[in-house]
Amino acid sequence: MEGEAALRGVAPTPKTPKRSVEVPPRAQRRQFTAAYKQEILEEADRCTVPGELGALLRREGLYTSHLSKWRRQRDAAIEAALNQKRGRKPADPLNVEVNRLRRENARLQQDLAQAEKVIEVQGKVSELLRDLSLKSSPEKPTS
Repeated sequence: MEGEAALRGVAPTPKTPKRSVEVPPRAQRRQFTAAYKQEILEEADRCTVPGELGALLRREGLYTSHLSKWRRQRDAAIEAALNQKRGRKPADPLNVEVNRLRRENARLQQDLAQAEKVIEVQGKVSELLRDLSLKSSPEKPTS
């Protein structure tokens, strides 16, 4: 075998361990941090010599589409920051409705408690009047 490799001009290689033939379950997408994206964009913007940008992309293992997408993201973030309205944010309509219903519920509970007290007092007054009327009315003789 070694002689055959020498005839072909290929140096003999030591036996390499057998590679696993298992396929990984699923490829993972690369994720880039915002700081990394910003650093690469700044470095790409500094490239002025022809071929310098290509060398940067090869060195980092990136594609031109990465730069295009990252530039769009950067521009959108800048535009969003510049168009941000000043002052207080408008209230969420759902929170406004929830607060209104809570206030109404508290008011109705107070009204209910007051009505229960009135009914209790009316019951006591009615009982007192009934007792007074029974005591003050003369008993009729039964013939």
